[in-house]
Amino acid sequence: MKSKQLRSYVFVIVQFACLIAIALTGPLIARNPLWLALEGAALLLGLWTIWTMRAARFNIVPDVPDNSELVRHGPYRFIRHPMYATLLLGSLALVLNEPTLLRAVVWVVLLIDLVLKLTYEERLLVESFPSYAEYRQHSKRLVPFVY
Repeated sequence: MKSKQLRSYVFVIVQFACLIAIALTGPLIARNPLWLALEGAALLLGLWTIWTMRAARFNIVPDVPDNSELVRHGPYRFIRHPMYATLLLGSLALVLNEPTLLRAVVWVVLLIDLVLKLTYEERLLVESFPSYAEYRQHSKRLVPFVY
């Protein structure tokens, strides 16, 4: 396995390990109305992202598939990584709904992993799409108008 592929799979393994740990240490549906609303917003963002990308073009590893195209509509108009934002928002809602030190640490590990993953992915996207550098100037990474 090439080092680029290995790096991609490590990001995905850490991501899934964190999400599973959060899922196994508390309820999957927030009880607090505020955190339930946050979880619902994450679900809607995720569905919008999947609809925009069309499930057939969806890729969990950061590698850029052959014959891919740069998507700049739907949630991608505002943020470059809406699926990562979905995972972070949804899991944050679950952690805040039933906070423990373990769950908080796991969420921070997930945050670090996804930021490293998207940073790596953006390097690959710049190599694959000449217009990606310009796109980055007009969109945020995860949080519209902020980051």
